[in-house]
Amino acid sequence: MHSLFRASRWIALLVLVSTTARLAADDWPQWLGPGRDAVWRERGILERFPAGGPKVRWRAPVNPGFSGPAVAGGRVFVTDRKLAKGAKVNEEDPFDLSVVAGSERVLCLDEGTGKPLWQHEYSAAYGVSYNSGPRATPVAGGSRVFTLGTEGDLLCLDAKDGRVVWSRQFKKDFGVKTPLWGFAAHPLLDGDKLICLVGGAGSVVVAFHKDTGKELWRALTAKDPGYAPPVIIESGGRRQLIIWHPGALSALDPATGQVFWSVPQNIRQNVSITMPRHAGDLLYVSSFYNGSLMVKLDARQPAGTVLWETKKVSEKDTTHLNALMTTPFVEGGHIYGVCNHGQFRALDATTGGRVWENLDLVAKGEELECGNAHIVKNGDRFFLFAENGDLILATLSPAGAKELSRTKLIAPTFSYQGRDVAWAHPAFANGHILARNDKEILSVDLRK
Repeated sequence: MHSLFRASRWIALLVLVSTTARLAADDWPQWLGPGRDAVWRERGILERFPAGGPKVRWRAPVNPGFSGPAVAGGRVFVTDRKLAKGAKVNEEDPFDLSVVAGSERVLCLDEGTGKPLWQHEYSAAYGVSYNSGPRATPVAGGSRVFTLGTEGDLLCLDAKDGRVVWSRQFKKDFGVKTPLWGFAAHPLLDGDKLICLVGGAGSVVVAFHKDTGKELWRALTAKDPGYAPPVIIESGGRRQLIIWHPGALSALDPATGQVFWSVPQNIRQNVSITMPRHAGDLLYVSSFYNGSLMVKLDARQPAGTVLWETKKVSEKDTTHLNALMTTPFVEGGHIYGVCNHGQFRALDATTGGRVWENLDLVAKGEELECGNAHIVKNGDRFFLFAENGDLILATLSPAGAKELSRTKLIAPTFSYQGRDVAWAHPAFANGHILARNDKEILSVDLRK
């Protein structure tokens, strides 16, 4: 009898543990998720979209912006912009850099209902190309949320009530100019440091103390900081902060800013945008004009040498992968990403050779200049959020791409090259996807 009772208790415990693991949920506190690796680790996520699409939990109005949402502690943080009364954007010429008056806003919503909890608004006159709104996704950590505006306003806010704890202004504090497309590199929170791309002589990358905003260190010099988010990897027995700017791909000590190694580059139009991707002893970057660069990392020490790179410079007839805004995914010895005209491609990571190309998955057979789709892995499948607002479930392997299911997630509202697009990266948190356009943000249930 006692043995039977003990066995029953163990069975009950195993069921509880199994259920807990299956139902475990995660926040999405920064761009590309908790690990900054575009992997959604939750279980119990649907494998096909239901007829009529998945259930929309809530919708909330927002102003224009390219920044994705961050989710932490039952709250959703998103940034947007409002034009000043009488101000107008030149929609006919996105490269009109005339200053347009307006304000940026940090908005905090209840994750469960979408109801606004607080907002912080501040003046922000834009003089950039494509000036509809902020680019950088907020970063939430502990009781704070950090935001970076298009014109270089770095804020630390109390996540509970939106109170400003500290702020920095890149143009004023560092004497730099706003990049053509604005300050867009998503900040990185590492321990007590908030790491940002700033620009200028000796200050391409700057580490601030997260509690005070005090500068801890600065490093690197370049003609332009570019737009690529910083990321930390472990290789050669050290943690390495990877910074990709138009002049080089560099690795630094995140504690001090000391430069470990650099591989020089000359990125046309300063479009270092995608985040460097690390897999094993490989580090990969891709840009619209220059194409791909693969660096082989030294396992014994912080060092890197070029393994292969794209030689041909062409906007349309590209040989490898020329990504613009889509950060590729690297795994299993292969690279998966969206090329500069919407072609979904797979490359051999060791050689750079093209393994396959799919023209239907994202572009649907069309030629899409600057075509875009955000890639997030969940289990053995991938969620692709296409620029037309479709959410696609697919498998990606050396054998090819297979679409499993597709649904319209949100309407694309930003006009580009005669088509409407949704470029903001969504968040995948607590069984839901949160996506935004220039008019609304919504939460959609993706649980089985």
